[in-house]
Amino acid sequence: MTSKATVLITGASTGIGAIYAQRFAHRGHDLVLVARDRARLDALAVRLHEETGVAVDVLAADLTQPGDLAAVETRLREDTQIETLINNAGAAMSGQFIDQSTDDISRLVTLNTTALVRLASAIAPRLAQAGKGAIVNIGSVVGFAPEFGMSVYGATKAFALFLSQGLSLELAPKGVYVQAVLPAGTRTEIWERAGIDINTLADLMSVDDLVDAALVGFDRRELITIPPLHDAARWEALNGARLGLISDLRQAQVAERYQVKA
Repeated sequence: MTSKATVLITGASTGIGAIYAQRFAHRGHDLVLVARDRARLDALAVRLHEETGVAVDVLAADLTQPGDLAAVETRLREDTQIETLINNAGAAMSGQFIDQSTDDISRLVTLNTTALVRLASAIAPRLAQAGKGAIVNIGSVVGFAPEFGMSVYGATKAFALFLSQGLSLELAPKGVYVQAVLPAGTRTEIWERAGIDINTLADLMSVDDLVDAALVGFDRRELITIPPLHDAARWEALNGARLGLISDLRQAQVAERYQVKA
């Protein structure tokens, strides 16, 4: 099998990232797998190479650590075989904002936003110059639902959505595809790591179903892919309302309801 362009996947040792790795390997793509757990990465790399024959490189990195993050950035900048970035690494956090430690919040924000945008920044100029490639950011429906009670996590996922929309406007004309994938509850280890008993959560989507749906959107070159949203018109209406709001902004004039009465 002749290998296709390489795909770099973060958070690749388990869950969504591992299934992305499996799917792209079976499509004939060489892989660079990034995660903290070297042993799990090595085991996955061996299995995928044996199954498909593609080359699978492993890069053990904790993306909350500046040195590790810089190493992945360098690989994205310099390895011209990498044409797709799957920005999947992320974490969640249980509990109310006032009960969460500032350090834990900072680590969550670093992983879910800083690492995501730095990795996109590392690869985007090269892809734009080449006129091809893709950046996939894994967001969440929580990013437009503060009512779900995950304020910091949801805010980081809102960032991922906004960033994807903005990057698409900039990069699509240059031939670079950007996709935001917005899962709802999915059966992964993120819940256990956040201190949430997965058995208390009903009706979670399987990881295989989520990634397969995301790849349908990827192949269609969708900007926003929301596998759990059954009525696509709902997203179109929300986005249309947003665009309508923008058109009603009058930058130089205060709205009448805020004007001081004489």
